[in-house]
Amino acid sequence: MITKRIIPCLDVKDGKVVKGVNFEGLRDVASPLELAKYYSSAGADELVFYDITASAEGRALFTDVLRETAKHVFIPMTVGGGIRGLADFERVLSCGADKVSVNSGAIADPTIIKQAAQRYGDQCVVISADIKRVNGAFHVFAKGGREDTGLDAVEWIKRCVGDGAGEVVVNSMDTDGVKKGFDIPLLRAVCQAVDVPVIASGGAGCVEDFVTLFKEIPTIDAGLAASVFHFKQVEIKGLKEKLKEEGISVRL
Repeated sequence: MITKRIIPCLDVKDGKVVKGVNFEGLRDVASPLELAKYYSSAGADELVFYDITASAEGRALFTDVLRETAKHVFIPMTVGGGIRGLADFERVLSCGADKVSVNSGAIADPTIIKQAAQRYGDQCVVISADIKRVNGAFHVFAKGGREDTGLDAVEWIKRCVGDGAGEVVVNSMDTDGVKKGFDIPLLRAVCQAVDVPVIASGGAGCVEDFVTLFKEIPTIDAGLAASVFHFKQVEIKGLKEKLKEEGISVRL
């Protein structure tokens, strides 16, 4: 049985986590390094960082954050945000990231997937897709969810995997922030279409949402969330214990 992964997501701007953080002793810090260390010790299987700062200054700061985090945290790190070419892959991987997540950059230039996979290996390339229902169809959105590309989401993901993406993050815009559960129909459609690991993102509000995710879609590989972990609405240790009780394989 494949062990399911639990992955906290940190949105970083100008070197700081921008979503509210409510850890005791960390309220005034909002430090990616401190949060990464916390999550690592709490039992997270991996970490995802999204650099939401577009400026060169912000990117330089984020590079420093990555290097420092890689010195102290030894679980896999995926980094995304502003990835537009091989130079960005190189920069992020050289700072200690294990995988690079690309979204809008791949929409603008789909050849980036194949180029990166050939140079760094499929295992380093993650396609992240922001997806929303439009007239009953799943569409891919670009530029932080602001622009409807018109692309069919499942076909787009299949294309990216065919070009060498070794992992998929499915961000459901319909369920994101609602905290009423993951987008099961969307996630099931993606899992049926590709044979690489799929990570569910968007909708987690409680422990039961993760239980439902892994029971409804046994082939899903991981659940990703941000605020429910930041605000301790879901504790990773307790979540994993509950998953194990439910017969779901996790790393304790």
